[in-house]
Amino acid sequence: MEVKALFKKYRLTFGFTLSLVLLEAGIAILFPLFIGYAIDDALTESYNGAIQLGILGLVALIVGVGRRVFDSRFYAKVYLHIGSTTISKIEDSRSSLKAARLGMIRELVEFLENSLPELISNVIGLIGVIIIIATLNLNIFYGSIIVTIIIFLIYWITSAKTKKLNKLSNDEFEKQVDIISKNDERELNLHLKEMMKWNIKLSDLEAGNFSISWIVLISFLVTSIIIAVSDGIVKYGALFSLIMYVFQYMENVINLPLFYQNWLRLEEIKERLERI
Repeated sequence: MEVKALFKKYRLTFGFTLSLVLLEAGIAILFPLFIGYAIDDALTESYNGAIQLGILGLVALIVGVGRRVFDSRFYAKVYLHIGSTTISKIEDSRSSLKAARLGMIRELVEFLENSLPELISNVIGLIGVIIIIATLNLNIFYGSIIVTIIIFLIYWITSAKTKKLNKLSNDEFEKQVDIISKNDERELNLHLKEMMKWNIKLSDLEAGNFSISWIVLISFLVTSIIIAVSDGIVKYGALFSLIMYVFQYMENVINLPLFYQNWLRLEEIKERLERI
């Protein structure tokens, strides 16, 4: 299974769903700004901002639901294509490998259908939010750049270990059907313990990375509020929008390393599928 060939075969459909993802991400960036407008208008007894916010929400609903309905049908076709192409290349006697690879293919397709749109939305959201923060307060903008670099360094340092643990987990997973078919309780228990061992190690590594990142981000949020007030932002709607954008920045930046770890796992899976 050649991933590049897959994208080439369905390039127009991938392009269409990508355009919907970009549109959805662009709309999401506007919400804190429109909430700020609605608050300021409401304080002057005007409801124009609230009406505009409602229209934005309706557009987001139409685009989001439309994309998900389209994607579910498109990626079902992709799964069928990859699954039948890949499994047909494996020898008939290797049932355990076939079952494991089908599970890995499902994981790859789920990434394309669910995680990839979220990843693109997060990247667009992060860039958009940082640009908007720059227009609202330069000191907080500089802080967001520094924090982003720190967090990516945290995950980059542990990337080799993440990939190694994923390889060991997948090695064990490929034995599963053969072990189950032997009907040997002791061997099955050993297999399950091995599977859980690698899952726990991956989870512990992620928990450590997340904890350090979250401490950095919470410190940034508190500092941003102090900076905003000390720099003289007193209009309630403007201050609220700025803090909302900082919080949205936090959500985007904390999610991106998780996608990076998922990508490392899928890279290992892709290598297995292309070795057939």
